[in-house]
Amino acid sequence: MEFAQERHVLVVFPHPDDEAFGVSGTIATYIKRGTPVTYACLTLGEMGRNLGNPPFATRESLPHIRKQELLASAKAMGLTDLRMMGLRDKTVEFEDDEEMVGMMAKLIEETNPSLVITFYPNYAVHPDHEATARAVVRAVRRMDVALRPKLYGLAFANNTMEKLGEPDIIHDIQPAREQKMGAMRAHISQTAWMLEEMDKRLEAGEPEAENWFTYERFYTYRWNEDFEDTF
Repeated sequence: MEFAQERHVLVVFPHPDDEAFGVSGTIATYIKRGTPVTYACLTLGEMGRNLGNPPFATRESLPHIRKQELLASAKAMGLTDLRMMGLRDKTVEFEDDEEMVGMMAKLIEETNPSLVITFYPNYAVHPDHEATARAVVRAVRRMDVALRPKLYGLAFANNTMEKLGEPDIIHDIQPAREQKMGAMRAHISQTAWMLEEMDKRLEAGEPEAENWFTYERFYTYRWNEDFEDTF
């Protein structure tokens, strides 16, 4: 599928490295096309599981490491508008709902995007992902229908295909392969084992591994199947 012409793209995820695997090829492609992209990362992933063996970081030093990795990922993608929103990792689900919606509404007002990308509510698995998705959807839902940006969601739950079917937005990101690889490798503190495994699969010619660098898939949010029955 061809990339649609957009005025501005806003990407909202809770953790450093969320962007790398799911949307870095899309971000890099839009930037190459001259479309402004804003990435709002809600936390610094300071509760990341990997401290190394032997440890390369402590709980105190990990936020700094992950911040530098996030900056390196942005550079790899060509991204210049990176917003670090200052929330704490693994506590996003406990933030006040209205404050979260207000944060998202302010981001949308400031950037005036024609497209917003986040996770798809109820299909994102991680509590921080779900909380982020709910806040973004609520903020967009409250807008005048005629002024709403398009809303794309990443979905990873086991029942995604059963409930949502095939993704309706499929981006060919092969021309941005190097940018995506750079973004993924930037987050090395958390992804070293995964990248090592991926390299082995690429060398073996496994099509599933190659698929990481071929397509990125999204679901257009279905307002007629909203995640809240009443609002």
